[in-house]
Amino acid sequence: MTRRAGSADLPLHTGRVPAWLGQRMTRLGAIITEAIVLHYGRDEFLRRLAHPFWFQSFGAVMGMDWHSSGITTSVIGALKRGLTPLSHELGLHVCGGRGSHSRQTPQELMAIGDRVGLDGIALAKASRLIAKVDSAAVQDGFDLYLHGFILADDGKWVVVQQGMNGDSRLARRYHWLSEDLKSFVDAPHAAIDGRNQGEIVNLTDRRAEPSRRGQLTLLRDLGPDRLLDEIADLRGAAPASPAQPLLPHLVMPAHHDVRPKDVMLRRLHGALAAAAEAGPADFADLLMVPGVGARTIQSLAMVSEVIHGTPCRFADPARFSLAHGGKDRHPYPVPTLVYDKTIDVLKSAITAARLGNDERLDAIRRLDDQARRLERSATGPALPAFIGEERDRSADYGGRSIFGWEPPTATDRSRKA
Repeated sequence: MTRRAGSADLPLHTGRVPAWLGQRMTRLGAIITEAIVLHYGRDEFLRRLAHPFWFQSFGAVMGMDWHSSGITTSVIGALKRGLTPLSHELGLHVCGGRGSHSRQTPQELMAIGDRVGLDGIALAKASRLIAKVDSAAVQDGFDLYLHGFILADDGKWVVVQQGMNGDSRLARRYHWLSEDLKSFVDAPHAAIDGRNQGEIVNLTDRRAEPSRRGQLTLLRDLGPDRLLDEIADLRGAAPASPAQPLLPHLVMPAHHDVRPKDVMLRRLHGALAAAAEAGPADFADLLMVPGVGARTIQSLAMVSEVIHGTPCRFADPARFSLAHGGKDRHPYPVPTLVYDKTIDVLKSAITAARLGNDERLDAIRRLDDQARRLERSATGPALPAFIGEERDRSADYGGRSIFGWEPPTATDRSRKA
């Protein structure tokens, strides 16, 4: 995974995550984290968080608005609540958050450092410096309002920050990864998410190293007063900008609804085919969790990809919202019964794996293997038909959104009759 992974546009949304969803996000986020750490280790989990495409998909599979800035706040919050009780077991600590929580990050880091034997003062300094770089050294029109610092017991870390531009109604997310980090001021980001809003002053770019040296020389030789006079004389002269290298660019659209162009349909069909091939009855017997049906296995197939998928498979985060819907009814209301069963299956598999029985956790991994194999040839419903059927059955699945519980539809009542 490259340190600078790409960019994305995030529509700026306001509002709160309802408690019934926040509690589920806490549980599912912690369980997915446990599964990744068990399979691939802590370092890989930190790398995933530093990848903007995976991060967006992670939030979408947890039932958050699949395209909005709210995913950043809700994912960091869910991980902080879910991983704190597991910090001794997993060796992971989530600090900071939004608003006043972000300002408490240095104190949290120093306390964790004292507890686990790390240099808390150095970590606190790194936190402050990262915030300063993204707010001062990268002048892109976005004001920081969220700072999340995820720390491992061995001192490795990832930072996720987000800023807002009220005029454009957009948010920009910044990802930092301590792995291979040699300098805080020379191209340190793992990724920056956000659409270009015009000319950007980015003094952390490697190509800006001569500029950083020159600024220090000018300040030393001319002094601040003389330097201000020189700047006034030069104002209006626009220097030529070097060509910017192209990076993968994920555009999060303004529309709430999930449209066919937002989803790689062959991958969705692969997941559906894998769920059907696994056989609900056989899968339930294997995992020893009663009540697992075809719909739950469909969700498990998408959750399995979040656990096991490679970075190139997360270019369409909207697809992962089809696992557990969204709190605002897009693509459909959150199927709470399916959501809860997904958590139960994963929890059962991880508990067994910790006791030495990996068969159940491997069964979930095989779902992802099957989906990749079948997506080459699988066919299935068009996206509008898939979403329409899910909405028709929403009441059966315990569908819920910020607007309340979903009532049975006419189609649903007719089917039952």
